[in-house]
Amino acid sequence: MNTNQISLIANSRFRISVHALVWLAMNHHVQSSASLANQVSSHATFLRRVLLPFVQSGLVEAREGRDGGYLLKVSPEQLTLADVYLTVNSEISSDVDSMDCGEAGIQLDNALEEITKTVEQQVITTLRRYTVADLVQRVSPFG
Repeated sequence: MNTNQISLIANSRFRISVHALVWLAMNHHVQSSASLANQVSSHATFLRRVLLPFVQSGLVEAREGRDGGYLLKVSPEQLTLADVYLTVNSEISSDVDSMDCGEAGIQLDNALEEITKTVEQQVITTLRRYTVADLVQRVSPFG
């Protein structure tokens, strides 16, 4: 698979989200944002922003305080990569600055949007086949 194909779904928020959720699934106790960020090679502040929609949707619990951190609230067997993708993309605005490109440009934008939605549905359908638990099984605990 080339880099362009991977970039379709492997934007940094999606990738970091999957890494963090797999790590949370492998460690059944509260993980501080600093510890979790270290494990997924990210900055703690960015990680907290990435995990916020998962907390808001009830997939991850955030605990405050000295012993605070994050805990996976759902079974990794039930959490699909489509759930992750949709949660990440619910945070990202799809609004693009509109350009005045005339009627032909509007028609082209509409056609591209239709194609993009079809591709995204195929991606979501494929991601539904895989769970966080599937990825946990592929990861060495000492990797």
